[in-house]
Amino acid sequence: MEFKNLADQIITKTKLAGATDCDIVLAKGSSKSIAYRFGKVEDVEESSSRTFGIRALIGQKQSFVSSSNFDSKNIDILVSKVVQMAKLAPEDDTACLADPSQLETSFIDLDLCQDYETKTELMIENVKKCEDAALSIEGIKNSEGSGASYGTSEFFLATSHGFMGGYKSSSNSISCSVIAGEGVKMERDYDYSSAIHYEDLAKPEEIGKSAADLTLKRLNPRKVESCKTSVIFDRRISGRIVSYVASAISGNAIARGTSFLKDSLNKQIFRKNISIIDDPKIIRGKNSSLFDGEGVKNKKTELVSNGVLKTWILNTATAKKLNLKSTGHASRSIGAPPGTGTNNLFMANGIISYKDILDSAKKGFYATELIGMGVNLVTGDFSVGASGYWIENGEKVFPVSEVTIASNLTEMFLNLSAANDLEFKYGINAPTLCIEGMTLAGK
Repeated sequence: MEFKNLADQIITKTKLAGATDCDIVLAKGSSKSIAYRFGKVEDVEESSSRTFGIRALIGQKQSFVSSSNFDSKNIDILVSKVVQMAKLAPEDDTACLADPSQLETSFIDLDLCQDYETKTELMIENVKKCEDAALSIEGIKNSEGSGASYGTSEFFLATSHGFMGGYKSSSNSISCSVIAGEGVKMERDYDYSSAIHYEDLAKPEEIGKSAADLTLKRLNPRKVESCKTSVIFDRRISGRIVSYVASAISGNAIARGTSFLKDSLNKQIFRKNISIIDDPKIIRGKNSSLFDGEGVKNKKTELVSNGVLKTWILNTATAKKLNLKSTGHASRSIGAPPGTGTNNLFMANGIISYKDILDSAKKGFYATELIGMGVNLVTGDFSVGASGYWIENGEKVFPVSEVTIASNLTEMFLNLSAANDLEFKYGINAPTLCIEGMTLAGK
């Protein structure tokens, strides 16, 4: 109600100042985090914020202002300023509010906010349990520490053409990073858990033991000869492959013609048993939302269905550039125009088991970490550093570091197989993936 009344006032003032249309974004949040190492709390941080942004449109001109000062005099100044800025802005034929017929009118409860605060004392207890569990494993020599966080946020959007809605969300996390080995032969790894609700977090002891186990498995890595081979992507990095698809089919990239997939709509880009889905309506989903950043209805969407690319990722502006309708994928920050983005993006389960994926690579590379950003989404060229394990006859036989894996995303997609072990642990999720015929540059 606080945000609703304020939004009504700002919209009225902005229209009276000369705007033909406007929208208001209001947000507030609070967070706290704990850093813990070797039995001591190293840092406790708490913060809170409250901000708003105004977009004013005059015909096909638009401008933006934002502030954390909610004083009524400051709001009056900003309203006057944003309208004057809009008058001086260049013409933009995509500057408009969302199509009223696409606006969300029914808000469902997605259970995105726990109804209690995660206590600081509990967070400290958990980070202690987490690091203690990791350090209790033989071979773990050092710790980079464990950490925990808790936060809440509220997002509210109102437009001059009748949309008004908002929702609250919470977040919790626990993490741990440890070191094994000595001198130049030290290795590190980590594990973490994050969830909307505290009770959905993994147990801190499990996170610590997992971090220790992953670290010990990296000890004494070997070099491998350069070769062409199958590369298996572990679930904690396989989502990167899905993210490249989302970036390549975003409305801005397609409208500018700067994507290697720009001519691929309704064409086969993966094998027939591969589907990629964005679902903003998952209960307790990490990135779920009741509506998109323009108030447009958002819904479960198959971006790729049985290997065929079915849609672009569009907000109102990019849809207008392409003579299409918004797909409900507008993202929004406080002081900027709507962007495009996904919510709970994932690749659906494949048709073979994790064991079959490993067995399919008689010899190959199992990647657990990707290093660097060597991906060109204009050409599809892919070349990144990696570490992981060498596989022979379905078994991880020794750790591998300091290699580069390379190919082209077009070929990678068509040569990709997915296991049936999908889990929703990260922002973007995928099962274990195997991509045949990649180049591995080693010693």
